Amino acid sequence: MPQIQRVWQANIQVYGAYKVWRQLAREGVIVARCTVERLMRRMGLRGVMRGKVVRTTIGDAKAPCPLDRVNRQYRAERPNQLWVSDFTYVSTRQGWLYVAFVIDVFARRIVGWRVSRSMRTDDLPPSAIPIIRRQSGVAG
Repeated sequence: MPQIQRVWQANIQVYGAYKVWRQLAREGVIVARCTVERLMRRMGLRGVMRGKVVRTTIGDAKAPCPLDRVNRQYRAERPNQLWVSDFTYVSTRQGWLYVAFVIDVFARRIVGWRVSRSMRTDDLPPSAIPIIRRQSGVAG
C-alpha cells in the first residue's frame, strides 16, 4: 500500500503501525489498524522504539516485609507527631537516581529528602535525621 510507505517516509521513518494508522485516518484513508500492522511487517517497515523498558522492581516473596509501625493509620493531630518515609527512583541520562524522603503526616508535606546513586540504606548517613529535624523545626 503506497500510502503506508508515504506516511512512514514523511515522518522520518520513525512512525510505527499505530501512528501510521492514525495519520491515514486523519487523511481520510479508512483501514483497520491490524491491516496496517500486517502490511508494514510485510514491507519490512518498523517504527523506532523509544527506550528500553527497565524492570525496576523484582518481588521476592521470601524477603521480610518492613514493619507497619502505624497500622496504616496515617493521621496525626499535630505537626511532627508522625513522620513516614518512602523512596522512588528517577531515570536520568547518567543512570538511576534514588530519592528518599520523609513526610510529616499532619502537614502532608516533605520535611526532608536525600538523593543517592544507590538504593542501599547505609547511604543515608546518621547525620540525616538531625538535618531533617532542623528542616522541620523539631528540637532534638
